[in-house]
Amino acid sequence: MGCVLGAFGCCCGSAACSLCCACCPSTRNSIVTRLAYGMLLLIGMFTSWIFLIPSFARTLAKIPALCKGSTVGGMEVFQGQISCENIVGYLSVYRIQFSLACFFFTMMILMLCVKRSKDPRSGIQNGFWLWKILAIIGICVGAFFIPNHGFAPALMVIGTICGFLFILVQLILLIDFAHSWNESWVEKGEEGSKIHYCGLIFFTTTFYIVSIVAIILLYVYYASKPACGLNIFFVTINFVLCIIVSVVSVLPTVQNYHSTSGLLQSSFVTLYVIFLTWSAITSEKPNPVCNPSWYGVMKGGNLTEYEATGNGSVGVTSIIALVIFFGLIVYSAMTSSTKSSGGKLLGISGNEETGTPVPKSESGKSYDDEEEAVAYNYSLFHFMFFLASFYVMMTLTNWLKPSNDAQNFRQSDSAVWVKIASSWTCLALYFWSVIAPCVFRNRDF
Repeated sequence: MGCVLGAFGCCCGSAACSLCCACCPSTRNSIVTRLAYGMLLLIGMFTSWIFLIPSFARTLAKIPALCKGSTVGGMEVFQGQISCENIVGYLSVYRIQFSLACFFFTMMILMLCVKRSKDPRSGIQNGFWLWKILAIIGICVGAFFIPNHGFAPALMVIGTICGFLFILVQLILLIDFAHSWNESWVEKGEEGSKIHYCGLIFFTTTFYIVSIVAIILLYVYYASKPACGLNIFFVTINFVLCIIVSVVSVLPTVQNYHSTSGLLQSSFVTLYVIFLTWSAITSEKPNPVCNPSWYGVMKGGNLTEYEATGNGSVGVTSIIALVIFFGLIVYSAMTSSTKSSGGKLLGISGNEETGTPVPKSESGKSYDDEEEAVAYNYSLFHFMFFLASFYVMMTLTNWLKPSNDAQNFRQSDSAVWVKIASSWTCLALYFWSVIAPCVFRNRDF
């Protein structure tokens, strides 16, 4: 992380560069750039999170002349033109992430058809970080002056669609990560490393045990009553499908054409699918019988997830989803192997296939690895971050639906089906990745 911050500082000023970047090893300019954009997205996510803190409105009220009726030093200030209560909460998350989405959409348009670093627009992609940050701040300030009427409902529809599309991208990255992990450790195990073989067994066993325990808990707390028929269906069908893909992954025919297919990937995917199932169930409308919250379960009460979190908090499933999201963002930025199927699809694969020699560089400096060809598709990269901004927006707001006044949010049925459809899509993608080498035997997977 220190190297990432150092690289980010290198782009903002020479003083920060001299102090921080000397501690970092030399690295490719394309990787530094992707990590820097990832940091922008992460900073935007944490900024949105700050605006969800219940006491943040009182903190803003202490700023002189900012809010209507705010008090400073015991004296009331009336010069403010805004109400602090109206610029915090879920609606503020909409405005902040909308600003990031506008920035990445603009960058996507500007970076169309960039082929090499000699293109003048490549300088905009890899530099001018201070101006980019100022641009994002400017867009964000302007977004807070957009009238509430119609803004939040329209953005919720756009966010749901774009969030679902990003989930599909995230599923591809997750499955690609599982295959890469298993392939790497199997290869090292075949070279004589007992530690990696033990690691494969340990993580596979752990993932399956956690998945089984999670399924039992889902049945106990969310699908124990006949009235919870939909929950029973979700848990049962996903449990059965996970068993099927696990069995298929170790069939002799599959092993003949896909030797690195194994239970590690299946256990990893199974655990993630069970998480998506739990997330879908907790997105249902308040029901103390079929949808108790995490807090309600721990306290033995019947609070629902929505009642426990309220407008201005982030649910447990959303926190886990954001952790997974950031991990995959870092993985996609660091992955440059042309063997990565996810990398090829997302335009993040490296330029090793061009045969360009890697230039040497002094420690702490990034070097240009895109003189012959760009290491990733700039426009597609920004499009993925455009979708990611809306995904963060929907996740931080627990996929809730804004009411008519746009200040209060309530449960939405669309969130349930987006998440459960994501779990089925994940299983379908993984199943295809396992059997594809058997179907297309003349292709290299």
